[in-house]
Amino acid sequence: MGPLQGIRIIEMAGIGPAPFAAMLLADMGAEVIRIDRKAAPGDGAFDTLKSYGFLNRGRRSLALDLKKPEAVAAMLKLVESADALIEGFRPGVMERLGLGPEPCLARNPKLVYGRITGWGQTGPLAPTAGHDINYIALTGALHAIGKKEQPMPPLNVVGDFGGGAMFLAFGVVCGILEAQRSGKGQVVDAAMTDGASLLMAMQYSFKAMGHWNNTREANLLDGGAPFYGTYRCADGKWLSVGPIEPQFHDVMLQKLGLPAEEFADRWNPEAWPRLRARLEVVFLTKTRDEWAALFEPTDACIAPVLDLDEAPRHPHNVARGTFVEHAGITQPAPAPRFSRTEPGIQRPGPQRGEHNEEVLAGWGFSSDEVAALRSAGAI
Repeated sequence: MGPLQGIRIIEMAGIGPAPFAAMLLADMGAEVIRIDRKAAPGDGAFDTLKSYGFLNRGRRSLALDLKKPEAVAAMLKLVESADALIEGFRPGVMERLGLGPEPCLARNPKLVYGRITGWGQTGPLAPTAGHDINYIALTGALHAIGKKEQPMPPLNVVGDFGGGAMFLAFGVVCGILEAQRSGKGQVVDAAMTDGASLLMAMQYSFKAMGHWNNTREANLLDGGAPFYGTYRCADGKWLSVGPIEPQFHDVMLQKLGLPAEEFADRWNPEAWPRLRARLEVVFLTKTRDEWAALFEPTDACIAPVLDLDEAPRHPHNVARGTFVEHAGITQPAPAPRFSRTEPGIQRPGPQRGEHNEEVLAGWGFSSDEVAALRSAGAI
């Protein structure tokens, strides 16, 4: 059912952040219709849809040739029944198609028009290309992550998904709530640079208070502190170690059999290399899973670093259903949880144009109108 049941959203097919935002909304129960590009010769089976399987779950596909005026007219009719539209093209693309905010809001004044780009809709970099690594580079986030000698990209979760898609989904829901009160829609401009910068709020706060510096592996949460980092074990696998608070740190030392006096100066950055070296020697004496069995029932804030095969099998993840099997494939479950309106995966990702007639009929098109679109080559 999900808390967004009854909400209708149009998604312009794309890659990465926009599909992830649409997945979040669909998982929460929204009816999301993805507008795919009409298949052309040479597209093949391995197009964008195949490349982002889980990100496309939960919606139906309508394939349109938006170079044809009949398809644009059909899109505007769909907009009349939508609560929101989301798109992830470069600035100006939707306007050139005749589907920018102005004509869409003219047809549906309550529409929330969600746009996601790396640089945003305005600013000197807005028209240029980029990827997650470039966006987070401009925010300070990339500089703060990695080894002392070199910044390291933290996958594409900080810019694309955390700083981009999640802020788009949040902005769209906020816009829909406001439109229900005011009767007026608006444009949501979700820039990955804006979102990733906001994700760094705590680090910028620490910097303002004098508790963070620009040297990597020299701060509390970037691997500098010996009590917040990863350690190799006897079998070559890794543990995550994070007992920041004194009572948690005491539990770790007790389990490791180390005297508290040896770590009395643990808040002194000059002592960090010595204390880290001491812990490295100790953690090498057992395997990762031996340490995990020792620490997991405690408040030591130590957990095994699991790979993508191991994580779905961990007892905690199994107990909570953090990963689910849908259509025979194990994948991350919808989140967060709700006590009454439980979210869920509505359906696997669709093939391009799989639901043409079904979508059009469900959104108010007559059989004659559908036939006319097909005759014109618009679908």
